[in-house]
Amino acid sequence: MVKQTLPQPFFFEKGPEAVLLMHAYTGSPNDVRMMGRALEKENYTVYAPMFKGHGTFDPEDILAATPADWIQDAKEALQFLAEKGYQQVAVFGLSLGGVIATNIMTTESILASGTFCSPTINDEESNLRPSFLRYVRHVKKLAGQTDESIESRMVIVEEKLNQQLAAISSMVSSMEPTYEKITKPVFIAQAGQDELIDPQVAVKFKNKLIHAKVDFNWYENSTHVITVGVDRRELENDVLHFLSDLNWNGE
Repeated sequence: MVKQTLPQPFFFEKGPEAVLLMHAYTGSPNDVRMMGRALEKENYTVYAPMFKGHGTFDPEDILAATPADWIQDAKEALQFLAEKGYQQVAVFGLSLGGVIATNIMTTESILASGTFCSPTINDEESNLRPSFLRYVRHVKKLAGQTDESIESRMVIVEEKLNQQLAAISSMVSSMEPTYEKITKPVFIAQAGQDELIDPQVAVKFKNKLIHAKVDFNWYENSTHVITVGVDRRELENDVLHFLSDLNWNGE
């Protein structure tokens, strides 16, 4: 039997310009590893931390964390890079990671931010809840639990999930009024075939960024995890182009 290994944060130390990559809800740094390698190849230093509750064998660990925990994880990641000598950082994230990247854009001194299929506007049509419940059932089934024991546990899982999704929604609601105050460059990538969030959320987000320089990118054939999808190389090239245009050595 092949022993399963847990995903880990990664730090690719290369050039003087640093990029922070943050993963999706229920995901891990593996979500953005190929992106990290593409950036490293072009001489960027890349760090991808792990959000609290993620990267374990038990998906219920995610439900023990809060949005405040994940914001703190991002701030600690910036601190990690600062201690390594990287003061100017561009911060990107997939899905939840992009929401957190946008959040710290409004509170921390970062050079630019980017979102990949991120629910930065509250979306009533989101499929996040059923997707998470399917994921939990799948993992518990793989662990050898019976259908009966899984379903009895799911009552508690649903209750905790509802509380966590409400907390995420509350965080996003509190962020929305700050978007018009953002003046730094923002990269937005959205998959046309996103099965988890309404792709129009990205358009609404762009329209709220009235003072920011926005680089908006639409990938019609991609699904939600765009960083590993059919358009990932195009996405990587678009991110590299965005990074190359930033004023890294400015005041």
